[in-house]
Amino acid sequence: RNQRHHYSTISIILLLVILLNCTGPGPNKIQSIVNGRDGMKLDSLLTPYIENLMSDFYLPGLAIGVVSQEQTIYAKAFGYENSETKKPITLESIFHMASVSKPFVATAIMQLIEKGKLDLDDTVIKHLPYFHLDGGPYDSITIRHMLNHLSGMPDVQDYQWDKPVYDEGALERYVRSISKEQMLSRPGEKFECLGDVIAKASGMPFADYVEQNILEAAAMERSTFLKPEHLPENWAAPHLQFTSNMAWGKYPYNRMHGPSSTLHSNVLEMCNWAIINMNQGRYHKRKILEQSSYRQLWCPWHEISTDRSVGLSWFMGKYREQDIIYHSGGDTGFNTYFVMMPFRKQAVVVMCNLSPAPLNLVKNAAMDILLGEEPVSPPPPASIAVCQALGSEGLEVAVDMWDSLLINHHEEYNFSHRHFWSLYTAAGMGYVEETEALTRLYKKIFNEFALDQLKEMGNQYLLSNPSNEAVMVMMDIIEEK
Repeated sequence: RNQRHHYSTISIILLLVILLNCTGPGPNKIQSIVNGRDGMKLDSLLTPYIENLMSDFYLPGLAIGVVSQEQTIYAKAFGYENSETKKPITLESIFHMASVSKPFVATAIMQLIEKGKLDLDDTVIKHLPYFHLDGGPYDSITIRHMLNHLSGMPDVQDYQWDKPVYDEGALERYVRSISKEQMLSRPGEKFECLGDVIAKASGMPFADYVEQNILEAAAMERSTFLKPEHLPENWAAPHLQFTSNMAWGKYPYNRMHGPSSTLHSNVLEMCNWAIINMNQGRYHKRKILEQSSYRQLWCPWHEISTDRSVGLSWFMGKYREQDIIYHSGGDTGFNTYFVMMPFRKQAVVVMCNLSPAPLNLVKNAAMDILLGEEPVSPPPPASIAVCQALGSEGLEVAVDMWDSLLINHHEEYNFSHRHFWSLYTAAGMGYVEETEALTRLYKKIFNEFALDQLKEMGNQYLLSNPSNEAVMVMMDIIEEK
């Protein structure tokens, strides 16, 4: 009786913890979930870790979920959907998931293989007779090649986020449009082609197929590969970081790139995705795949490095001697990370409405806690605070601040030029005024080696877009005497 009373008391306490944390801006807007001892440990260690990271890296909004043994034991929302309107992130906020979309394509392919409509070694041209590339044996590219990132096709250079299309014919038009592209010897990927294969083999549009055969089974009711022309309520806005955060007026969406990039989901539903995958395709009474399909999905078909390999759109490696299966994503204004420790039945999903964002630090901290370690906060980039000073106080103040931090707080900050993300973003996206201001700061505080690295990056940008005025301004400033 005493033991039952003890357990019921714990249950009441945990229920109160969850209810007290389920508060937010309006009805049913859940801000956090804390469940069980591991959830409480995550809350006590990971929550302050993330709060510090949000401040140090000046992040607009972030959501994280942790799964253990088929339960979401910890989920938390931080910051804002839109830093200008100050609308808070909730656990229901929808994020652009970027390349975390790709394993859904592999799942759909495996479903169609189970139904006898496809084979991994089918050539793409068998299902898409209009598929064509120049300069190589394009007609021998198979579905397996594409899922393994070994197709030899070039990567997308311009996703045309500024010219989005929304109609069903977008995927086929895209496949037809690449007929003049040259095959490469290095690995590439074209998940757009696989999305069109899924559409042709299933007889329905790619987004509809995934919704009916995967998302619904995984109880991902608000998740979608589609986006209306106007940003819906409770969707996080993409942000750019220059001398301050700004909500980007555009959005990384184009239906022709749906299979590679445009899953939209929230942290709770991505936790469901973790559960159904760690259960080998089963979620409660629903099923998306046979167990045998996971032996194909998670087989290390191709070794990338000594500790990293790729399966069918999933990556595999180790973390603190634990086997992990994962995929990350990053597009303009968004970063995402999804990682599972399948033998422990534990997973972490993190999403942020800024790119780049230090999500690798966040997911490592969460896994450390699950594995009995305490996370250690890294020194924040000095560049972020100094760039903010540049925007508010001007160049001289920013340079003085950098020098002061370097002399007086050398151990407390990271001074690497590689953390100067704001300049790389401004130049790459063609923001001339921001690029000029940031380049002048960069030139004042870094040595010749860093400037040479910046020039190399600028030359790469110009190869893909020779008319980028911002990059040309950057190169001119570097060369000034």
